[in-house]
Amino acid sequence: MESQDLFNICILAFFWVFSVLTVLAIIMRLLTRMFPPKDSETDLPIYSAISAAMTQIIPGSKVTKIEEIK
Repeated sequence: MESQDLFNICILAFFWVFSVLTVLAIIMRLLTRMFPPKDSETDLPIYSAISAAMTQIIPGSKVTKIEEIK
């Protein structure tokens, strides 16, 4: 009789975890729709980091163009 109770508890716990994860996924979906990520072409911190790294590797160099390889 106790094995049936254990089975019921396991099934109930599985569905509770599944329902909590579903609610969290819905909340995340709503938050990403309310606050979409910025889609900017110029990302100044990344450009300055690349420029600083190139200046350390090759002193006196100047970065003139940065392209993304697709």
